[in-house]
Amino acid sequence: MLAKSGWFPLFRVNLGAVPRGGLAVTEKQRIPDQVLAVAKPLAEMLGLEIVDVVFRKEGGRWVLRVFIDKTEGVGLDDCEAFSERLGHLLDQQDMIPHAYALEVSSPGVERPLKKPADFLRFRGREACIVTTVALGGRRKFTGQIVAADGEKVRLLVEGNELEIPYAAVRRANLVFRWQ
Repeated sequence: MLAKSGWFPLFRVNLGAVPRGGLAVTEKQRIPDQVLAVAKPLAEMLGLEIVDVVFRKEGGRWVLRVFIDKTEGVGLDDCEAFSERLGHLLDQQDMIPHAYALEVSSPGVERPLKKPADFLRFRGREACIVTTVALGGRRKFTGQIVAADGEKVRLLVEGNELEIPYAAVRRANLVFRWQ
């Protein structure tokens, strides 16, 4: 016999929280990974690289944003060709269970740096790195990329070289300064 009831159950099962945006959190994480698996071979076939895949709700609609790049930079024709082909592949695989807008673009002049190869490619350029932990009392560093390997990037910050392990990088991007 139950003598007392309250607001909070002693036992509760939560099978995938659904946020206000309407998709379970696991779905929001799974979809970019699945899109990347489909988009990467297509990008390589077209001489492009995938910089990032973002899937989120904006202004009441779902947006799948794919950022592409190539050594000499991408143009409108690259974005159009990739978008058309990727759109067909995504429609065939039906991996997104509702309406969404597909947007394909260049990463812009302040391109995100996501992997060690990005830091190597842009050696000599100015970058901003935000870390997950404080290094020397700071978490945000802006300086010139001096070197990079598979484990860390070296940045020249205010005349001093600083080694930042990739494991400590929360986000990083190139810095564009108007001349």
